[in-house]
Amino acid sequence: MTRSFLRHCPYALFLTVLVACHRPATISSSTPYFPAKGNWTHLAPEKAGMDAGLLNEAVAFAKTQETTQMPRDFSTQEEIFGKMLGPMPASRATTNGVILRHGYIVAEWGDTQQPDPTYSVAKSVLSTVLGITIERGMIPDIHDPVAKLIHDGGYDSEQNRAITWENHAQQASEWEGELWGKNSDFVGKEAFGKGERKPRTLQKPGSYYEYNDVRINRFALSLLRLWKKPIPNVVRDELMNPIGASDTWRYITYPNAVADVDGKQMPSVSGGTRWGGGLWINALDEARFGYLFLRQGQWKNKQIVSADWVRKATTPSPVGPDYGYLWWLNTGTSTTGKKAWPDAPATSYAALGAGSNTIWIDPEHDIVIVWRWHNGSPNELIKRVLSAVK
Repeated sequence: MTRSFLRHCPYALFLTVLVACHRPATISSSTPYFPAKGNWTHLAPEKAGMDAGLLNEAVAFAKTQETTQMPRDFSTQEEIFGKMLGPMPASRATTNGVILRHGYIVAEWGDTQQPDPTYSVAKSVLSTVLGITIERGMIPDIHDPVAKLIHDGGYDSEQNRAITWENHAQQASEWEGELWGKNSDFVGKEAFGKGERKPRTLQKPGSYYEYNDVRINRFALSLLRLWKKPIPNVVRDELMNPIGASDTWRYITYPNAVADVDGKQMPSVSGGTRWGGGLWINALDEARFGYLFLRQGQWKNKQIVSADWVRKATTPSPVGPDYGYLWWLNTGTSTTGKKAWPDAPATSYAALGAGSNTIWIDPEHDIVIVWRWHNGSPNELIKRVLSAVK
């Protein structure tokens, strides 16, 4: 339709204006939206620059992927992970999730408000506590040996005294010892279930990657000694309250995980729910945590953790597979180059826990996906969601 025709045909001009006025306006990330506590805006996919039909197909796929590896009553917990140390809930929700685009909810399925154990997603929360601790000046340098500040005997041995805070955050500490009734060697069927390992020679701290919950529990205890208050309180005050999380989440400790801090008995948290307890949280609160990182550590007008920390936490370590500071990356393993999510951008990353519990963050497309209690590969949902991006 030419300008000349429009100029001489008022009715055609009227139709053009009418169509333009009814074309859905899209929302971008140029002026970030942050949901208020208890009030999160749902946005039609088209207004977020997504195809509603394709997004519905992605959600329909997700709904079919209920996990068969984790019974709803957690009855296989000890068989999989070994002797329990902490409590477990009576049951969990079925598979559920939420998808954010530009901060708005564009899709949601299942019970996203039930606070369930999120297993090792808690490690990424502890990583964030570490970032806040460093930025408060409580740790001068992440490359400092933990033994410079922590004097409880846990870092006195020749093997342990050189361990740095970064070694802990990269799962390369090689910390040797026992904590809360579990030995860091993971040897023994009763203690570690299907996760038991064969004995091996310890390597120099920082030179060898091993995913190890005992060492992360030791890391959490060291953070407790610096803050001198229970880490659940730190998470509440420094992280969850500022991002408007609900009041239903809990960070539950083992009954025997109690430390003397300046003469006071304080509970110490774990880095997951491998032996019970851990971070119990709902999908919407997890989405807030993921969105905080999508916004480079900023929430409204407050910088919760610096953008520099977000960058460092999502930078591959020299010895890990595709791992940063307790975050899983999509950069490809150091040996094969194979990406965790082949259909996703290399810049995407995730907090992951057994179950499967997934908080996937995609800065390139301004998307966060939370998907819980699924058997499917996250990549299979990711590629379906990304296909809906216009």
